[in-house]
Amino acid sequence: QQNELNSFLWTIKRDPPSYFFGTIHVPYTRVWDFIPENSKKAFLQSHIVYFELDLTDPYTISALTSCQLLPQGKNLQDVLPRDIYRRLKRHLEYVKLMMPSWMTPDQRGKGLYADYLFNAIAGNWERKRPVWVMLMVNSLTEVDIKSRGVPVLDLFLAQEAERLRKQTGAVEKVEEQCHPLNGLNFSQV
Repeated sequence: QQNELNSFLWTIKRDPPSYFFGTIHVPYTRVWDFIPENSKKAFLQSHIVYFELDLTDPYTISALTSCQLLPQGKNLQDVLPRDIYRRLKRHLEYVKLMMPSWMTPDQRGKGLYADYLFNAIAGNWERKRPVWVMLMVNSLTEVDIKSRGVPVLDLFLAQEAERLRKQTGAVEKVEEQCHPLNGLNFSQV
C-alpha cells in the first residue's frame, strides 16, 4: 500500500542526487503514515537538509515573534473596527474557558496546562498585527489544541535531522515570510 501513495518528493538528478520535498504545517502524526517510503529513505540518506525556515534556531523563533507585532505604541484595538475587536475578545475568552475541556489526558500527563497553552498561543494578542491574529484564531480550535505538543512535520524533520547529526540550513529568512504578510491591507486580511 505504501508503494501506491503519491509522493511529494522530487529528485534532482546529479551526483549525489538532491531531493525536493514539499511539507505542510500540520502535526507530523497526522501525515507521517502517509509519507511514502522513498521520501523517508531520501531524508535518511541525505547528509545536508534545508528547510523553509530554521525552526530549531532561537533567533528564528524570536524574529518570527517580533515581526508579528504592531508598531510600537499601537494595539489591535487601534486598528480593528470596534465590533470586530469586541467579537474577537469575546471569542478568545470563550476559547480560554473551553481549552481545559479540549486538552487530552496525554497532554496533561506531559505537564501541558490549558492556561499555559493559551498564553503560549494567544499571549500578547492585542499587540499583534491583524493577519497574525487571524492565523492565531484559526489555530485555536479543539482539533488543533488536542494536537499541541506534537511538532509540525517541518519541525519534526528538523529535530530528526539534528538528532541524526545532519547539516541543516534554511532557504528563507524570517523577513522574507513576514514582510509579505505584514504588507497585506486590512481588507485583504
